[in-house]
Amino acid sequence: MRLLDRYLLRELLVPFGYCLSGFVVFWASAELITELDDLQRHKLQFSDVLVYYLVKLPEFLVMIVPIALLFALLYALTSHARHNELTAIRASGVSLWRMALPYFAVGFLCSVGLSLVNELWVPQSTEAADKILNRYEKPDTNSMTGRWIRNFGFTNTRQQRKWFVGAYDLISHQMYSPHVVWTLDTGTAWDIDAERAFYTGGGWSFSNAQERIFPAIKGAFPTVSQTNILFMQDFNETPEQIESEIKIAKLSDFSKTKKAQLSAREILNYRRLHSEDSQKTALLDTKLHERLASPWRALVVVLIALPFGAVTGRRNVYVGVASAVVIVFFYHVLSQVGLAIGAAEFVWPALAAWLPNLFFAGLGIFLMYRIR
Repeated sequence: MRLLDRYLLRELLVPFGYCLSGFVVFWASAELITELDDLQRHKLQFSDVLVYYLVKLPEFLVMIVPIALLFALLYALTSHARHNELTAIRASGVSLWRMALPYFAVGFLCSVGLSLVNELWVPQSTEAADKILNRYEKPDTNSMTGRWIRNFGFTNTRQQRKWFVGAYDLISHQMYSPHVVWTLDTGTAWDIDAERAFYTGGGWSFSNAQERIFPAIKGAFPTVSQTNILFMQDFNETPEQIESEIKIAKLSDFSKTKKAQLSAREILNYRRLHSEDSQKTALLDTKLHERLASPWRALVVVLIALPFGAVTGRRNVYVGVASAVVIVFFYHVLSQVGLAIGAAEFVWPALAAWLPNLFFAGLGIFLMYRIR
């Protein structure tokens, strides 16, 4: 069986390499034509353009690797069927599921690799590409591409704590001129004004801080105290959560949030600061599951390609290519529909995001058992 597995892998990996290379070249050419004026306006040199597209490549690979694998699988299977190789393999007692084991191995490895790329590189690659695009422009100190975020505020709705910050340093994670307001369950209101704040030991330390406590009793005077260092162990907003808040808070509408490249970690950090009634909850939960589901399309396409490509008979190899185009189209439509209905809370976000994978995996398994 090892000889058969090696043969099937070789016949798959060769067209897979051609398909993947062709898609990358086509993507780079199309992007260059579309963005040429913008690149010239930003005065990028040839080396800058090369680095720019290399940095953007991981985002494209997450989308295109399953498609390239689908094209390669259908091409290879159709070629095997055309030469009656599938008939010979099955006549020797090898089941279709056993024959497909090398294909499932490739799909699984691609899915695991894409999951790592999607989580670890894609969100950072978007920001890195923006930095390359604007490297010859005057830096914007109030953007995520700069070091400083100025005059921003956020609310930890889970603990009813409001933060207002004059400036936040993305490198050292220090706050300048922070002002924090919150109310205890007893009705006592607190606020803190400080010169600086930094995260240490699982809490926030405020320097040159003024603390005011307003009793729940109506008309009572607040208690005011001044201290050089005030450590608040109960303030569990981490710098990572705050930076996720800064990034996601800029996504003001559905279209921007849908297009944004957010890691699962960033979405989870944002959700830790916000209760279930957040306006962005459904959309972010759908996007979270979509990021988890999308890399596994590489494994799902193996299931859907097998019954379409493994039908015996003398067929033209381009039948497989045509089948791939149709499958990709319906896969994309179902993905967009799932994201929309999940964001609109018509179905559970997890079900909406995993719907394309579940549908095509189920369809592939059903068709596999129909093949004799």
